[in-house]
Amino acid sequence: MRHTITLFVENKFGVLSRVSGLFSGRGYNIESLSVGETIDPKYAQMTIVTSGDDLIIEQINKQLNKLIDVIKVTDVTEFEHVEREMILIKITPKPEKKAEVLNLAGIFRGRIIDSSENTYTIEITGDEKKIEAFIGLMKPIGIKELVRTGKVAILREGIKK
Repeated sequence: MRHTITLFVENKFGVLSRVSGLFSGRGYNIESLSVGETIDPKYAQMTIVTSGDDLIIEQINKQLNKLIDVIKVTDVTEFEHVEREMILIKITPKPEKKAEVLNLAGIFRGRIIDSSENTYTIEITGDEKKIEAFIGLMKPIGIKELVRTGKVAILREGIKK
């Protein structure tokens, strides 16, 4: 089963290396990883997506909690939460498909953040299904390049699963 785990960590050199080393050293895969500074620059929030059965996830959580610079580990999969990711996608539509690309970007609440004579670069933010759906629609039109963030997640306040 896929799990989204958030870590509240000290924002200092080597923390990311120790966290990723824990995963690789035990043969666990990180499907996505996103890290950013919190409102207090002394701390950072990591969001890690990984897969495993209950025993593997329990081991991952225990090992993460043992790391010195990790302050709090939360498997948000167990709670009501909001998660998002973002893509920047460069499309090279034929002239007759340009209007369709603009229309679809609007439907998906995307923004054209750059354009040239032959390309549009579109920013889309949403859940994984929304991102995958947009990519699926753009493939036949012509994806030139695609970059994607990992998930970021935050617990919903006061609501448990």
